[in-house]
Amino acid sequence: MSEVKVNKISPRTNCGTVTLGDSGDTIALGSGASQTGFGRTGTVDWITTVKVTGDSPITGVDGKGYFLNTTAGTITVNLPAGAAGSILAFKDYAGTWDTNAVTVTPNGSEKIGGIAGNGTLSTERQSVTLIYIDSTQGWLDIHDSTSALAGPVYMVATGGTIATVCTNYKTHTFTGPGTFCVSNAGNSAGSNSVDYLIVGGGAGGGIGYGGGYCGGGGGAGGYRFSAGTVSGCYTAGPAPLAAAALPVSVQGYPIVVGGGGTGTTNPGCTQGGAVAGCSGVNSSAMGLTSAGGGGGAGGSRCGPADAKAGGSGGGGGAASGYPGAAAGYGAAGNTPPVSPPQGNNGGNGPGTANNSGGGGGGAGAVGGNRSDPETGGAGGAGLTSCITASPVARSGGGGGSSSSSGTASGGAGGGGAGARNSPSTNAVAGTTNTGGGGGGGVRYSTGVAGNGGSGIVVIRYKFQ
Repeated sequence: MSEVKVNKISPRTNCGTVTLGDSGDTIALGSGASQTGFGRTGTVDWITTVKVTGDSPITGVDGKGYFLNTTAGTITVNLPAGAAGSILAFKDYAGTWDTNAVTVTPNGSEKIGGIAGNGTLSTERQSVTLIYIDSTQGWLDIHDSTSALAGPVYMVATGGTIATVCTNYKTHTFTGPGTFCVSNAGNSAGSNSVDYLIVGGGAGGGIGYGGGYCGGGGGAGGYRFSAGTVSGCYTAGPAPLAAAALPVSVQGYPIVVGGGGTGTTNPGCTQGGAVAGCSGVNSSAMGLTSAGGGGGAGGSRCGPADAKAGGSGGGGGAASGYPGAAAGYGAAGNTPPVSPPQGNNGGNGPGTANNSGGGGGGAGAVGGNRSDPETGGAGGAGLTSCITASPVARSGGGGGSSSSSGTASGGAGGGGAGARNSPSTNAVAGTTNTGGGGGGGVRYSTGVAGNGGSGIVVIRYKFQ
Protein backbone atom coordinates (compact mmCIF):
# COMPACT_ATOMS: atom_id res chain seq x y z
CA MET A 1 0.00 0.00 0.00
CA SER A 2 1.35 3.45 -0.97
CA GLU A 3 1.49 6.13 1.70
CA VAL A 4 1.55 9.91 1.28
CA LYS A 5 2.53 12.04 4.25
CA VAL A 6 1.54 15.73 4.06
CA ASN A 7 0.20 18.27 6.53
CA LYS A 8 -2.19 19.97 4.16
CA ILE A 9 -3.92 19.40 0.83
CA SER A 10 -5.07 22.55 -0.98
CA PRO A 11 -6.62 23.19 -4.42
CA ARG A 12 -4.52 24.84 -7.17
CA THR A 13 -6.80 27.88 -7.17
CA ASN A 14 -8.36 29.81 -4.36
CA CYS A 15 -11.78 28.49 -3.34
CA GLY A 16 -11.25 25.47 -5.56
CA THR A 17 -12.38 21.93 -4.82
CA VAL A 18 -10.30 19.05 -3.52
CA THR A 19 -11.66 15.60 -4.39
CA LEU A 20 -10.70 12.55 -2.33
CA GLY A 21 -11.06 9.32 -4.32
CA ASP A 22 -13.18 8.50 -7.31
CA SER A 23 -16.93 7.98 -7.52
CA GLY A 24 -17.91 4.86 -5.63
CA ASP A 25 -14.77 4.77 -3.47
CA THR A 26 -14.85 4.60 0.30
CA ILE A 27 -12.68 6.98 2.32
CA ALA A 28 -11.90 5.41 5.71
CA LEU A 29 -10.32 6.96 8.80
CA GLY A 30 -7.67 4.91 10.52
CA SER A 31 -8.59 3.04 13.70
CA GLY A 32 -8.86 5.52 16.56
CA ALA A 33 -8.62 8.55 14.26
CA SER A 34 -11.22 11.34 14.39
CA GLN A 35 -12.33 14.10 12.06
CA THR A 36 -12.90 17.81 12.60
CA GLY A 37 -14.16 20.59 10.43
CA PHE A 38 -16.58 18.51 8.34
CA GLY A 39 -19.50 19.46 10.59
CA ARG A 40 -22.27 17.19 11.85
CA THR A 41 -25.42 16.15 10.09
CA GLY A 42 -27.56 16.14 13.26
CA THR A 43 -27.05 12.43 13.89
CA VAL A 44 -24.76 10.41 16.11
CA ASP A 45 -22.47 7.45 15.60
CA TRP A 46 -23.93 4.64 17.68
CA ILE A 47 -21.63 2.62 19.90
CA THR A 48 -22.88 -0.95 19.53
CA THR A 49 -21.14 -2.21 22.67
CA VAL A 50 -24.00 -2.03 25.16
CA LYS A 51 -23.30 -0.14 28.37
CA VAL A 52 -24.46 -1.87 31.56
CA THR A 53 -24.81 -0.95 35.20
CA GLY A 54 -21.25 -2.01 35.92
CA ASP A 55 -19.97 0.63 33.47
CA SER A 56 -21.63 3.46 35.42
CA PRO A 57 -20.80 6.32 35.58
CA ILE A 58 -20.33 6.68 31.84
CA THR A 59 -18.66 9.77 30.38
CA GLY A 60 -20.49 10.72 27.23
CA VAL A 61 -18.57 11.75 24.12
CA ASP A 62 -19.85 14.33 21.65
CA GLY A 63 -21.30 12.73 18.52
CA LYS A 64 -21.90 9.31 20.10
CA GLY A 65 -25.04 7.30 20.80
CA TYR A 66 -25.27 4.77 23.62
CA PHE A 67 -27.43 1.68 24.23
CA LEU A 68 -27.96 1.57 28.02
CA ASN A 69 -29.01 -1.66 29.74
CA THR A 70 -30.30 -1.05 33.26
CA THR A 71 -31.49 -4.60 33.92
CA ALA A 72 -29.08 -4.95 36.84
CA GLY A 73 -29.50 -1.42 38.22
CA THR A 74 -29.39 2.28 37.47
CA ILE A 75 -26.82 4.02 35.23
CA THR A 76 -25.41 7.55 35.44
CA VAL A 77 -24.17 9.34 32.31
CA ASN A 78 -21.93 12.40 32.68
CA LEU A 79 -22.32 14.79 29.75
CA PRO A 80 -19.21 16.36 28.19
CA ALA A 81 -18.61 20.12 28.26
CA GLY A 82 -21.13 21.56 25.85
CA ALA A 83 -20.37 23.54 22.71
CA ALA A 84 -23.00 24.75 20.28
CA GLY A 85 -23.94 21.75 18.14
CA SER A 86 -22.64 19.07 20.51
CA ILE A 87 -24.87 16.01 20.28
CA LEU A 88 -25.45 12.74 22.18
CA ALA A 89 -28.17 10.09 22.12
CA PHE A 90 -29.35 7.30 24.39
CA LYS A 91 -31.61 4.26 23.94
CA ASP A 92 -33.23 1.91 26.48
CA TYR A 93 -31.65 -1.37 25.42
CA ALA A 94 -33.69 -3.87 27.46
CA GLY A 95 -36.92 -1.97 28.18
CA THR A 96 -35.97 -1.49 31.85
CA TRP A 97 -35.61 2.28 32.31
CA ASP A 98 -39.04 2.35 33.97
CA THR A 99 -37.64 0.02 36.65
CA ASN A 100 -34.05 1.28 36.86
CA ALA A 101 -33.73 4.83 35.54
CA VAL A 102 -30.82 6.59 33.85
CA THR A 103 -29.50 9.77 35.47
CA VAL A 104 -28.01 12.35 33.06
CA THR A 105 -25.59 14.79 34.73
CA PRO A 106 -24.51 18.03 33.04
CA ASN A 107 -20.90 19.24 33.09
CA GLY A 108 -20.27 21.72 35.90
CA SER A 109 -22.96 24.40 36.02
CA GLU A 110 -24.32 23.71 32.53
CA LYS A 111 -28.04 23.19 32.14
CA ILE A 112 -30.42 20.57 30.78
CA GLY A 113 -33.57 22.12 29.34
CA GLY A 114 -32.79 25.46 31.00
CA ILE A 115 -32.37 23.94 34.48
CA ALA A 116 -29.04 23.50 36.23
CA GLY A 117 -29.56 19.99 37.52
CA ASN A 118 -29.65 16.32 36.64
CA GLY A 119 -32.11 14.82 34.18
CA THR A 120 -33.83 11.43 34.48
CA LEU A 121 -34.76 8.93 31.76
CA SER A 122 -37.41 6.58 33.17
CA THR A 123 -39.73 5.52 30.34
CA GLU A 124 -39.67 1.95 29.02
CA ARG A 125 -38.05 1.67 25.53
CA GLN A 126 -37.38 5.42 25.46
CA SER A 127 -34.84 6.92 23.07
CA VAL A 128 -33.52 10.48 23.46
CA THR A 129 -31.28 12.80 21.43
CA LEU A 130 -29.67 15.80 23.19
CA ILE A 131 -28.07 18.83 21.48
CA TYR A 132 -26.22 21.63 23.26
CA ILE A 133 -27.60 24.98 22.06
CA ASP A 134 -26.29 27.74 24.37
CA SER A 135 -25.64 28.62 28.01
CA THR A 136 -29.26 29.69 28.58
CA GLN A 137 -30.93 26.39 27.74
CA GLY A 138 -27.92 24.12 27.68
CA TRP A 139 -28.76 20.64 26.44
CA LEU A 140 -32.15 20.33 24.72
CA ASP A 141 -33.97 17.14 23.79
CA ILE A 142 -34.75 17.34 20.07
CA HIS A 143 -36.09 13.78 19.75
CA ASP A 144 -37.89 11.76 22.42
CA SER A 145 -39.52 8.51 21.39
CA THR A 146 -41.49 6.49 23.91
CA SER A 147 -42.59 3.90 21.38
CA ALA A 148 -40.57 0.82 20.57
CA LEU A 149 -40.32 -0.64 17.10
CA ALA A 150 -40.88 -4.32 17.72
CA GLY A 151 -41.73 -7.34 15.64
CA PRO A 152 -45.05 -9.07 16.19
CA VAL A 153 -45.41 -11.32 19.23
CA TYR A 154 -48.58 -13.41 19.43
CA MET A 155 -50.53 -14.67 22.39
CA VAL A 156 -50.06 -18.22 23.64
CA ALA A 157 -52.78 -19.75 25.81
CA THR A 158 -54.34 -23.04 26.91
CA GLY A 159 -57.70 -24.11 28.33
CA GLY A 160 -61.07 -25.32 27.09
CA THR A 161 -61.58 -26.95 23.71
CA ILE A 162 -59.15 -25.29 21.29
CA ALA A 163 -59.82 -24.94 17.56
CA THR A 164 -58.10 -23.09 14.71
CA VAL A 165 -60.43 -20.94 12.61
CA CYS A 166 -59.86 -18.65 9.63
CA THR A 167 -56.23 -19.91 9.46
CA ASN A 168 -54.75 -17.36 11.86
CA TYR A 169 -57.11 -17.46 14.83
CA LYS A 170 -57.78 -19.76 17.76
CA THR A 171 -60.91 -20.26 19.80
CA HIS A 172 -61.12 -21.66 23.33
CA THR A 173 -64.61 -22.98 24.04
CA PHE A 174 -65.74 -23.70 27.59
CA THR A 175 -68.93 -25.68 28.19
CA GLY A 176 -68.07 -26.18 31.85
CA PRO A 177 -65.72 -24.68 34.44
CA GLY A 178 -62.06 -24.27 33.54
CA THR A 179 -59.15 -21.85 33.30
CA PHE A 180 -57.95 -19.77 30.34
CA CYS A 181 -54.18 -19.76 30.94
CA VAL A 182 -52.10 -17.10 29.15
CA SER A 183 -48.41 -18.01 29.04
CA ASN A 184 -47.39 -15.28 26.58
CA ALA A 185 -49.36 -12.03 26.47
CA GLY A 186 -47.99 -11.01 23.02
CA ASN A 187 -47.72 -7.39 21.94
CA SER A 188 -49.71 -4.84 19.98
CA ALA A 189 -47.83 -5.65 16.76
CA GLY A 190 -49.01 -9.26 17.04
CA SER A 191 -51.91 -9.88 19.45
CA ASN A 192 -52.45 -8.96 23.09
CA SER A 193 -56.25 -8.78 23.39
CA VAL A 194 -59.08 -11.27 23.05
CA ASP A 195 -62.59 -11.25 21.66
CA TYR A 196 -65.19 -13.10 23.71
CA LEU A 197 -68.72 -14.44 24.03
CA ILE A 198 -70.12 -15.06 27.53
CA VAL A 199 -73.62 -16.56 27.87
CA GLY A 200 -75.34 -17.22 31.19
CA GLY A 201 -77.56 -20.21 31.89
CA GLY A 202 -81.18 -20.00 30.70
CA ALA A 203 -84.07 -20.11 33.17
CA GLY A 204 -86.72 -22.75 33.65
CA GLY A 205 -90.33 -22.11 32.70
CA GLY A 206 -93.13 -21.58 35.23
CA ILE A 207 -96.23 -23.76 35.55
CA GLY A 208 -99.94 -23.26 36.26
CA TYR A 209 -102.47 -25.35 38.15
CA GLY A 210 -105.11 -25.84 35.47
CA GLY A 211 -105.80 -25.42 31.79
CA GLY A 212 -106.62 -21.76 32.21
CA TYR A 213 -103.64 -21.10 34.45
CA CYS A 214 -100.61 -21.20 32.22
CA GLY A 215 -96.98 -20.57 33.11
CA GLY A 216 -94.58 -18.14 31.44
CA GLY A 217 -91.45 -19.06 29.50
CA GLY A 218 -88.02 -18.88 31.11
CA GLY A 219 -85.77 -15.92 30.30
CA ALA A 220 -82.58 -16.47 28.32
CA GLY A 221 -79.17 -16.24 29.91
CA GLY A 222 -77.35 -12.93 29.67
CA TYR A 223 -75.40 -12.48 26.42
CA ARG A 224 -72.21 -10.38 26.44
CA PHE A 225 -69.74 -10.19 23.57
CA SER A 226 -67.05 -8.09 21.93
CA ALA A 227 -67.17 -6.52 18.50
CA GLY A 228 -64.71 -8.93 16.88
CA THR A 229 -62.39 -6.24 15.55
CA VAL A 230 -59.34 -7.64 17.35
CA SER A 231 -59.44 -11.21 16.08
CA GLY A 232 -61.46 -10.37 12.97
CA CYS A 233 -62.68 -12.76 10.30
CA TYR A 234 -66.15 -13.18 11.80
CA THR A 235 -69.45 -11.44 12.42
CA ALA A 236 -69.80 -10.83 16.14
CA GLY A 237 -73.37 -9.57 16.39
CA PRO A 238 -75.17 -6.21 16.29
CA ALA A 239 -72.62 -3.43 16.69
CA PRO A 240 -74.64 -1.37 19.21
CA LEU A 241 -74.62 -4.30 21.63
CA ALA A 242 -70.94 -5.17 21.25
CA ALA A 243 -68.22 -4.15 23.69
CA ALA A 244 -64.48 -3.67 23.26
CA ALA A 245 -62.03 -6.56 23.25
CA LEU A 246 -60.20 -7.35 26.48
CA PRO A 247 -56.43 -6.96 27.02
CA VAL A 248 -54.66 -9.90 28.64
CA SER A 249 -51.61 -10.51 30.80
CA VAL A 250 -49.70 -13.63 31.75
CA GLN A 251 -51.99 -15.33 34.25
CA GLY A 252 -54.81 -17.84 34.60
CA TYR A 253 -58.35 -16.52 34.09
CA PRO A 254 -61.01 -18.64 35.88
CA ILE A 255 -63.98 -19.55 33.68
CA VAL A 256 -67.46 -20.29 35.09
CA VAL A 257 -70.23 -21.65 32.86
CA GLY A 258 -73.69 -21.31 34.36
CA GLY A 259 -76.17 -24.18 34.38
CA GLY A 260 -79.78 -23.89 33.29
CA GLY A 261 -82.55 -23.29 35.81
CA THR A 262 -85.03 -26.07 36.55
CA GLY A 263 -88.54 -25.90 35.13
CA THR A 264 -91.16 -26.29 37.84
CA THR A 265 -93.54 -29.21 38.33
CA ASN A 266 -97.22 -28.83 39.22
CA PRO A 267 -97.47 -28.41 43.01
CA GLY A 268 -101.19 -29.02 43.33
CA CYS A 269 -103.82 -26.57 44.44
CA THR A 270 -102.97 -27.00 48.11
CA GLN A 271 -99.90 -24.84 47.42
CA GLY A 272 -101.83 -22.24 45.49
CA GLY A 273 -100.85 -23.70 42.17
CA ALA A 274 -98.52 -20.91 41.07
CA VAL A 275 -94.80 -21.64 41.00
CA ALA A 276 -92.15 -19.70 39.06
CA GLY A 277 -89.34 -21.44 37.28
CA CYS A 278 -85.83 -21.43 38.70
CA SER A 279 -83.46 -18.77 37.35
CA GLY A 280 -80.36 -19.75 35.41
CA VAL A 281 -76.85 -19.58 36.87
CA ASN A 282 -74.36 -16.82 36.02
CA SER A 283 -71.43 -17.38 33.66
CA SER A 284 -68.21 -15.41 34.07
CA ALA A 285 -64.85 -14.92 32.37
CA MET A 286 -62.10 -12.28 32.13
CA GLY A 287 -63.70 -10.23 34.90
CA LEU A 288 -67.13 -10.08 33.19
CA THR A 289 -70.37 -11.76 34.27
CA SER A 290 -73.41 -12.70 32.21
CA ALA A 291 -76.42 -13.16 34.49
CA GLY A 292 -78.58 -16.25 34.42
CA GLY A 293 -82.03 -15.86 32.88
CA GLY A 294 -85.05 -15.02 35.06
CA GLY A 295 -87.51 -17.81 35.86
CA GLY A 296 -90.86 -17.86 34.09
CA ALA A 297 -93.96 -17.06 36.18
CA GLY A 298 -96.46 -19.61 37.37
CA GLY A 299 -100.19 -19.08 36.88
CA SER A 300 -103.24 -20.15 38.93
CA ARG A 301 -106.68 -19.12 40.14
CA CYS A 302 -104.85 -17.71 43.17
CA GLY A 303 -102.92 -15.33 40.96
CA PRO A 304 -99.62 -15.77 39.16
CA ALA A 305 -96.31 -16.33 40.90
CA ASP A 306 -94.16 -13.42 39.80
CA ALA A 307 -91.74 -13.86 36.96
CA LYS A 308 -88.08 -13.32 37.88
CA ALA A 309 -85.63 -10.74 36.56
CA GLY A 310 -82.31 -11.85 35.08
CA GLY A 311 -80.04 -11.65 32.05
CA SER A 312 -83.34 -11.73 30.16
CA GLY A 313 -86.56 -11.63 32.17
CA GLY A 314 -89.02 -14.48 32.62
CA GLY A 315 -92.44 -14.39 30.96
CA GLY A 316 -95.57 -13.57 32.95
CA GLY A 317 -98.10 -16.24 33.94
CA ALA A 318 -101.88 -16.32 33.55
CA ALA A 319 -104.49 -16.25 36.30
CA SER A 320 -107.93 -16.48 34.80
CA GLY A 321 -111.49 -17.64 35.20
CA TYR A 322 -112.03 -16.15 38.64
CA PRO A 323 -113.14 -12.65 39.56
CA GLY A 324 -110.33 -10.26 40.36
CA ALA A 325 -107.57 -12.43 38.93
CA ALA A 326 -104.56 -10.20 38.30
CA ALA A 327 -102.51 -9.99 35.15
CA GLY A 328 -99.10 -11.61 35.21
CA TYR A 329 -96.40 -9.32 33.91
CA GLY A 330 -93.04 -10.29 32.48
CA ALA A 331 -89.92 -9.50 34.51
CA ALA A 332 -87.06 -7.15 33.64
CA GLY A 333 -84.08 -8.19 31.59
CA ASN A 334 -80.52 -6.81 31.77
CA THR A 335 -80.55 -7.40 35.52
CA PRO A 336 -78.15 -6.48 37.03
CA PRO A 337 -77.75 -3.67 34.47
CA VAL A 338 -74.65 -3.59 32.26
CA SER A 339 -73.79 -1.58 29.17
CA PRO A 340 -74.23 -2.66 26.43
CA PRO A 341 -77.33 -4.51 27.75
CA GLN A 342 -77.17 -8.29 28.11
CA GLY A 343 -80.84 -9.12 27.50
CA ASN A 344 -84.50 -8.07 27.33
CA ASN A 345 -87.75 -8.15 29.31
CA GLY A 346 -90.18 -11.05 29.40
CA GLY A 347 -93.66 -10.87 27.84
CA ASN A 348 -96.97 -10.57 29.68
CA GLY A 349 -99.78 -13.04 30.35
CA PRO A 350 -102.85 -10.85 31.13
CA GLY A 351 -105.67 -11.98 33.41
CA THR A 352 -108.79 -12.53 31.34
CA ALA A 353 -110.59 -15.77 30.60
CA ASN A 354 -108.51 -18.73 29.39
CA ASN A 355 -105.21 -16.89 29.57
CA SER A 356 -101.92 -18.13 28.26
CA GLY A 357 -98.41 -17.32 29.50
CA GLY A 358 -95.94 -14.72 28.22
CA GLY A 359 -92.69 -15.63 26.49
CA GLY A 360 -89.32 -15.28 28.18
CA GLY A 361 -87.06 -12.46 27.03
CA GLY A 362 -84.18 -13.16 24.64
CA ALA A 363 -80.83 -11.50 23.99
CA GLY A 364 -82.10 -9.92 20.78
CA ALA A 365 -85.78 -9.20 21.54
CA VAL A 366 -88.36 -8.95 24.30
CA GLY A 367 -90.55 -11.95 25.05
CA GLY A 368 -93.92 -12.02 23.30
CA ASN A 369 -97.17 -11.27 25.09
CA ARG A 370 -99.78 -14.00 24.76
CA SER A 371 -100.97 -13.60 21.16
CA ASP A 372 -104.65 -14.43 21.89
CA PRO A 373 -106.55 -15.74 24.91
CA GLU A 374 -105.54 -19.31 24.17
CA THR A 375 -102.02 -19.02 22.74
CA GLY A 376 -98.93 -18.16 24.73
CA GLY A 377 -96.37 -15.56 23.75
CA ALA A 378 -93.31 -16.61 21.75
CA GLY A 379 -89.91 -16.48 23.36
CA GLY A 380 -87.74 -13.48 22.52
CA ALA A 381 -85.18 -14.13 19.79
CA GLY A 382 -81.53 -14.61 20.65
CA LEU A 383 -78.45 -13.30 18.82
CA THR A 384 -76.23 -14.97 16.25
CA SER A 385 -72.42 -15.01 16.39
CA CYS A 386 -69.78 -16.58 14.15
CA ILE A 387 -67.09 -16.52 16.83
CA THR A 388 -66.59 -20.27 16.39
CA ALA A 389 -66.57 -19.88 12.56
CA SER A 390 -70.11 -21.12 11.87
CA PRO A 391 -73.11 -18.91 12.70
CA VAL A 392 -74.86 -20.03 15.89
CA ALA A 393 -77.86 -18.37 17.56
CA ARG A 394 -77.90 -18.36 21.37
CA SER A 395 -79.88 -16.90 24.29
CA GLY A 396 -83.44 -17.32 22.98
CA GLY A 397 -86.29 -17.04 25.47
CA GLY A 398 -88.69 -19.88 26.30
CA GLY A 399 -92.21 -19.81 24.88
CA GLY A 400 -95.20 -19.23 27.18
CA SER A 401 -97.62 -22.10 27.71
CA SER A 402 -101.01 -22.14 25.96
CA SER A 403 -104.50 -22.95 27.20
CA SER A 404 -105.43 -24.45 23.84
CA SER A 405 -105.16 -23.60 20.16
CA GLY A 406 -101.61 -22.80 18.99
CA THR A 407 -98.24 -23.56 20.55
CA ALA A 408 -95.89 -20.72 21.53
CA SER A 409 -92.48 -21.24 19.99
CA GLY A 410 -89.22 -20.73 21.80
CA GLY A 411 -87.04 -17.85 20.67
CA ALA A 412 -84.42 -18.55 17.99
CA GLY A 413 -81.26 -19.33 19.88
CA GLY A 414 -82.16 -22.39 21.94
CA GLY A 415 -85.41 -21.28 23.58
CA GLY A 416 -87.84 -24.13 24.29
CA ALA A 417 -91.46 -24.09 23.11
CA GLY A 418 -94.25 -23.78 25.67
CA ALA A 419 -96.61 -26.58 26.62
CA ARG A 420 -100.23 -26.69 25.47
CA ASN A 421 -103.18 -27.81 27.56
CA SER A 422 -105.53 -29.05 24.84
CA PRO A 423 -104.65 -30.95 22.81
CA SER A 424 -101.86 -31.73 25.23
CA THR A 425 -98.21 -31.06 24.29
CA ASN A 426 -95.24 -30.94 26.59
CA ALA A 427 -92.94 -28.01 27.35
CA VAL A 428 -89.54 -28.10 25.67
CA ALA A 429 -86.26 -27.48 27.46
CA GLY A 430 -83.79 -24.81 26.38
CA THR A 431 -80.91 -26.16 24.29
CA THR A 432 -77.70 -27.07 26.11
CA ASN A 433 -74.87 -24.52 25.90
CA THR A 434 -77.01 -21.83 24.31
CA GLY A 435 -78.46 -20.21 27.43
CA GLY A 436 -81.94 -20.76 25.99
CA GLY A 437 -84.96 -20.44 28.32
CA GLY A 438 -87.25 -23.38 29.01
CA GLY A 439 -90.86 -23.40 27.82
CA GLY A 440 -93.71 -22.64 30.21
CA GLY A 441 -95.83 -25.59 31.43
CA VAL A 442 -99.46 -26.43 32.26
CA ARG A 443 -100.80 -29.08 34.61
CA TYR A 444 -102.68 -31.08 32.02
CA SER A 445 -99.72 -31.93 29.83
CA THR A 446 -96.90 -33.61 31.74
CA GLY A 447 -97.20 -31.16 34.58
CA VAL A 448 -93.56 -30.15 34.02
CA ALA A 449 -92.18 -26.89 32.60
CA GLY A 450 -89.03 -26.90 30.46
CA ASN A 451 -85.56 -26.59 31.99
CA GLY A 452 -83.24 -23.81 30.86
CA GLY A 453 -80.20 -24.55 28.72
CA SER A 454 -76.71 -24.18 30.15
CA GLY A 455 -74.46 -21.30 29.10
CA ILE A 456 -71.14 -21.13 27.25
CA VAL A 457 -67.91 -19.10 27.12
CA VAL A 458 -65.84 -18.65 23.95
CA ILE A 459 -62.54 -16.74 23.73
CA ARG A 460 -60.88 -15.92 20.42
CA TYR A 461 -57.57 -14.30 19.40
CA LYS A 462 -54.95 -14.16 16.66
CA PHE A 463 -52.12 -16.62 17.18
CA GLN A 464 -49.99 -16.09 14.05
